[in-house]
Amino acid sequence: MDQSDQAGGTDSGSAAPSRRKDARRNKESLLEAAAAVFVTSGVDAPVRDIATRAGVGLGTLYRHFPTRADLIIGVYRHQVDACAEAGPALLAAAPTPHAALRQWIDLFVDFLVTKHGLAAVLRSDQAGFTALHDYFLDRLVPVCAELLDAAVTAGEIRADIDALTLMRGVGNLCIGAESDPDYDARRLTHVLVDGLHRPH
Repeated sequence: MDQSDQAGGTDSGSAAPSRRKDARRNKESLLEAAAAVFVTSGVDAPVRDIATRAGVGLGTLYRHFPTRADLIIGVYRHQVDACAEAGPALLAAAPTPHAALRQWIDLFVDFLVTKHGLAAVLRSDQAGFTALHDYFLDRLVPVCAELLDAAVTAGEIRADIDALTLMRGVGNLCIGAESDPDYDARRLTHVLVDGLHRPH
């Protein structure tokens, strides 16, 4: 093998990880762009708008997400992951565990209010919707439980509420926020979370 062949082999070997990195970056950009477009224009927004916002071509979008349902599922899972990953980060950075819980609940509220439309579109595929709901619970309930446990251990909040119950309560307070711009779901959930404080 001559030197040019060896060089070519080396180049192609190093190009593959670079392509994979580019593909991951493109997918991330598409998910973030789609989430933003869905919030402002709804889940039926033209995919061309999403590709343009992400700075990629339509071919790249369709390679990652062949159908609109694939894109909606991708955005939903991406937002669930972001909310899950925020929990430990907030716990590490906030002045108290209760403050971290309050900030996380704000993120959870934002997720619920802006993502109801995604879930509604997917309800026609009952099996797919169930799997997505299970993913939501598997990722977020343990995060909420960790935040609650930390606040209980610190003596900041009462210990008689579990993560799923709290999340359901927050979810119920978010109903109607999509259709009523004057409805402040965050304010109501602040009342709920502040009510967990242990009396001194």
